Amino acid sequence: MKVSFKSFILRGVLVGAVLGLAACAPRPTETGINDPWEAANRRTHAFNKSLDRAVLRPLGRGLAGDGSDPLMATVGNVAGNLATPGLVVNNLLQADGKGAVTNTARFLLNSTLGFAGLFDVATMAGIYEADTDFGETLHVWGASEGAYVELPVFGPSTERDALGRVVDMFTNPLSHVLDKPEKYVAPVASVTSKLADRGKYAQTVDSVLYDSADSYAQSRSTYLQNRRYELGGDVASDPYGDPYGDPYGADPYDDPYAAGDPYDDPYAQ
Repeated sequence: MKVSFKSFILRGVLVGAVLGLAACAPRPTETGINDPWEAANRRTHAFNKSLDRAVLRPLGRGLAGDGSDPLMATVGNVAGNLATPGLVVNNLLQADGKGAVTNTARFLLNSTLGFAGLFDVATMAGIYEADTDFGETLHVWGASEGAYVELPVFGPSTERDALGRVVDMFTNPLSHVLDKPEKYVAPVASVTSKLADRGKYAQTVDSVLYDSADSYAQSRSTYLQNRRYELGGDVASDPYGDPYGDPYGADPYDDPYAAGDPYDDPYAQ
């Protein structure tokens, strides 16, 4: 199998990173809010809301329909299966042998018995995805969360997860071995599936973006609490750890709408 120079360099960088950071202990999950670029983030958030209102929400609703379209379920299965080798890479980088074995088994089953991922037979067999990404890999290596950022189009993130998104574009081995046009199937299926998810979960997303008194603060809070919970936050001490708990608690960035009229100006003197 021919390996491109870019692929060779990338693998070398990843191996070097593993060797250099293997001794690092996972960093404790952060608490509170670190948002030094709030003004710029709010401008990006306003752009994302405009894009969602004009394009993403209508497309999502059209693709999702009533949520029972078998075609969209199939697209989601294909997208998930083609993304699985990238999950295995991150499992290995995190020294998560169990996750790597589980995801490899899922990929083999769904690629064969599932007819190239059209059907998720692995889940039917009780083999569930060990979901992960390079942002979590950085967390396991000891990298700090960094500042909160809102990315154009992609939405809420942190400095660590933003870097992880970039690296995840190159960690899937399939992107280096497939030829055109087959290599474009994965990103197209992924984008289509995510748009369908926007429609499928429209009520929840709309309640955050359009029914909140401050949609930026609500989006930020929701993202941080869910992400920290995914990374194993201590729900007893982290107000953002338990997705069903109070995300504000005694944090110095208390929700200005937690008490009194939710439409009051939180910046009024």
